[in-house]
Amino acid sequence: MRLSEERITHLAHLVCDGLYQDDLVDYVNDDEALKLIKKVMLDYFKMDDAVDEFVRQKIFSLKKGVLEASREWEILYKKYYEEELNRRKF
Repeated sequence: MRLSEERITHLAHLVCDGLYQDDLVDYVNDDEALKLIKKVMLDYFKMDDAVDEFVRQKIFSLKKGVLEASREWEILYKKYYEEELNRRKF
């Protein structure tokens, strides 16, 4: 999933504000909290992209040639995606 810098910053602000408004955290430094939230989000999106690419290559390498967007492809994608997330302990 490719998100723009502006979109990620906006989402980080929403998370930061939501945590504060729900009285789940009190920030000592709002800017540092925003940077940390943004970093966590970026790390997650990078991991998600890596898992997505791995799963697509795995399906592509199958000898029987599964067509993307077919029901079989969707089932395999979901199965392999969950397996890879578990393997990476995420």
